[in-house]
Amino acid sequence: MTAIYRLDGNSVVTSPDAAGPWDRRMQHGSAPASLVTWAAERIPTQVAMDIARVTIDLMRPVPVAPLTIATEVLREGRKIQLCEVKLLAEGAQVVGATVLKIKRQALALPDDIKELPVELPSPEDSLVEDGHAATSPFVRSVSMRAARGRFGQAGAGAIWFRVDHPLIEGEAISQAMRAVVAADFSNGTASTLDFRAWTYINADLTVSFARQPVGEWIMLDGESWIGADGTGLAMSRLADRQGYFGRAVQSLVIEKR
Repeated sequence: MTAIYRLDGNSVVTSPDAAGPWDRRMQHGSAPASLVTWAAERIPTQVAMDIARVTIDLMRPVPVAPLTIATEVLREGRKIQLCEVKLLAEGAQVVGATVLKIKRQALALPDDIKELPVELPSPEDSLVEDGHAATSPFVRSVSMRAARGRFGQAGAGAIWFRVDHPLIEGEAISQAMRAVVAADFSNGTASTLDFRAWTYINADLTVSFARQPVGEWIMLDGESWIGADGTGLAMSRLADRQGYFGRAVQSLVIEKR
């Protein structure tokens, strides 16, 4: 599989493998989430910083088509940087994102501040989820292992995710990119509603980091709250092998098929 994106300056060529499960002409949300994170990480900072929060608004369906990236620094400081990333298709904005970075510094923490461990099976001890490739071309680029529940089935679930193929041609996949790719699967990790009868497309994604993740496998420990007025929330605690490191929240648009 070729990379999902190929860049020439601010111009982006999108592979058909970016397509999601709702419409093959539209991208899976994980793909533009990784792209805006990549773009934000390349904005220089005054001192070394790590991403603390990514908030992505999917303003329109993101087409499987050429895109343009636009970036701007909204706040530059010695301790934080707030930047904005926009994705445009044929001149129309399809994604708007803000990314908060915080100064990286080594701290001697109190002894009682410890990692919150994951008390669920490791990826190697979890059930292989191999039946979802047909639902979305993008899913073929991701491995899944179910530590609790099953992906796409009703009820709370805990699923490990690993990106297996390049996202940006010629570029390594950063740890923040791995996290946001996994995080956009929150609505399928704890779907609550039957995929065959309902759609529950996310209109946004917010990922907050207490620390940077480690390793290739990212776990979503998720649940969903569904309202009777056409809205819902998909929420996940994010973990790696060392423990929990962040949270993800999606606002869902609920519709009957």
